[in-house]
Amino acid sequence: MEESKQVLITGASGGIGQALAEMVAAAGYTVIANYNRNQAAANALVDRVTAAGGKIRLLQFDISNREQCKEVIEKDIAENGTYYGVILNAGVCADMTFAAMNGDSWDKVLRTNLDGFYNVIQPLVMPLCRKRRGRIITISSVSGEIGNRGQVNYSASKAGIIGATKALATELASRNITVNSIAPGVIETEMIKEAPLDIILQAVPMKRVGKPSEVAATAVFLLSEGAAYITRQVISVNGGLA
Repeated sequence: MEESKQVLITGASGGIGQALAEMVAAAGYTVIANYNRNQAAANALVDRVTAAGGKIRLLQFDISNREQCKEVIEKDIAENGTYYGVILNAGVCADMTFAAMNGDSWDKVLRTNLDGFYNVIQPLVMPLCRKRRGRIITISSVSGEIGNRGQVNYSASKAGIIGATKALATELASRNITVNSIAPGVIETEMIKEAPLDIILQAVPMKRVGKPSEVAATAVFLLSEGAAYITRQVISVNGGLA
């Protein structure tokens, strides 16, 4: 693995993000771990990855802040070189029925999850094109594929990410840059702590929640040379839910 194979992972201090960072680092890539507020979790992640022999550094920015994303990412590239890949993982939810949903809840989810696609990836596209290789992976959701009750805002944002991923894949394919999405189902993270799992799991053929490591393993494969001919795809990691 060459030193230049750096991979930016947004939301690396969260449940899936931590698994992504640890497994991507273990695969030999240099991880650029983005976080926004949880400094303690980010520092603990660095300690674990470093103790395991991996290479990692932190990059703090808010993916919903367009100007900040551009400034921080462009500065980091100028100092450390063009990335090999990016995994757009950071996201938020604000679940409630649509009738009860206020504008702030709609805006927060769309501006973070969907606008974050533009805010993070757009500053990276030309450097990747000049290098004529790369991997872009978005983390969408089964909610964006089938729509979930109480998640009209979240489903809209994740469906938008899927559409944007597929469109961008067509633009970048000739540059040897793959663009794919991973759509997790019910994964064991803080996001499902209050969820009625006994009801939800009735719809999951495998009758269990997924592990963050199962999402991360899929991402590591998509980063690999073995996935060089896979682009414009949505890979579902959901136990058969959809």
